[in-house]
Amino acid sequence: MSPTSFDVTFLTSGHDVADARLHREAAALVAAGLRVEVLGLGRVEDGPPETSVRTWSRVGGARRAALAARMAARAGGRVLISLDPDSALAAHAAVVASGRELVVDVHEDFGALLSDRPWTASFGGAAGRVAREVVRGFHRVAGRAAMTVVADEHVPPLRARHRLVLPNDPDLGMLPDPVDPGSSPRALYVGDVRASRGLFAMLEAVRGAPQWSLDIVGPVAPADADALAETLAADTDLAGRVTFHGRRPPRKAWRLASGAWVGMLLLADTPAFRDALPSKAGEYLACGLPIVTTDLPRQAALVGDSLGVVVPTGTDEAVGAAVAEHLRAWAEDPHRLHAMRAEALEASVRGRRERGEPDPYALFADAVLELLASPETP
Repeated sequence: MSPTSFDVTFLTSGHDVADARLHREAAALVAAGLRVEVLGLGRVEDGPPETSVRTWSRVGGARRAALAARMAARAGGRVLISLDPDSALAAHAAVVASGRELVVDVHEDFGALLSDRPWTASFGGAAGRVAREVVRGFHRVAGRAAMTVVADEHVPPLRARHRLVLPNDPDLGMLPDPVDPGSSPRALYVGDVRASRGLFAMLEAVRGAPQWSLDIVGPVAPADADALAETLAADTDLAGRVTFHGRRPPRKAWRLASGAWVGMLLLADTPAFRDALPSKAGEYLACGLPIVTTDLPRQAALVGDSLGVVVPTGTDEAVGAAVAEHLRAWAEDPHRLHAMRAEALEASVRGRRERGEPDPYALFADAVLELLASPETP
């Protein structure tokens, strides 16, 4: 294989190739006629369609940085796009050696995210200090890259050579067409599955609303696996109404939106989430699903009184009880909930596209095409 067998290589030693943002970005580049390679984790068949996919097993610690270096050495793209700090550092070294171009995708505030990970306090806090040094080095590389792609205005680095805000808007081609709600109340959650993202609050909500079932799509964080097993073992009725589907690529994950009644977004009030607007919010709305969210500023401003309900942040038990109250009321009289569906669709990307707003992923593809046209790109 020649060093530049592809136009673009995505590389990530931290993300599964089923990652939804990766799929959206790859789809935009494929639609622009580019040859795309994906190097990441997981199963080859879960990677973005119409791309060349190679995968490795997940590793941790220093081995992850070593894996990123192997991926960078293997990358055949004229432009390398990294999706995590380790891969950005490795890709930076590769492009310096080869004269290719680097795009760094900063899809969340990695510095703030460290506060949400219990392992950062391990080994007397040494793990956290090392991780923070990696993030600082990552921000330096991201700022110097040919293009820095951020998921939101507030996401660092705020200064860069070429900074492009690429919000986590849904790709409508990956979502099912909106359909009427099913006959039985069913909630949906799609994403990373862990306590801070509302795992146990959702379970408490469904426990308190016996008419409801819940589909959870995404990988369960290892740190929460034992507590989850204990919770379900202690309540067989709850266990029978909650289905865990594991990780799925986006097209398969969102099939479960068909017939669902609401989408769950019960993030804890942490530094990583306080100013975030997760991609699932837009995807729920584009599927016609009202949203149940905790009272974090941007989620609450989006949902308001017309696109779902906002409940106070707090303990899992308190959040679950507040959500359960709404779920029970909707099960008894679903009219108000279902009336929100038209407003959800109007406020979603579907409505915005109909009103002529530009597609940010098409703008992303145009920016990559400009890099490929640069005389410095081999």
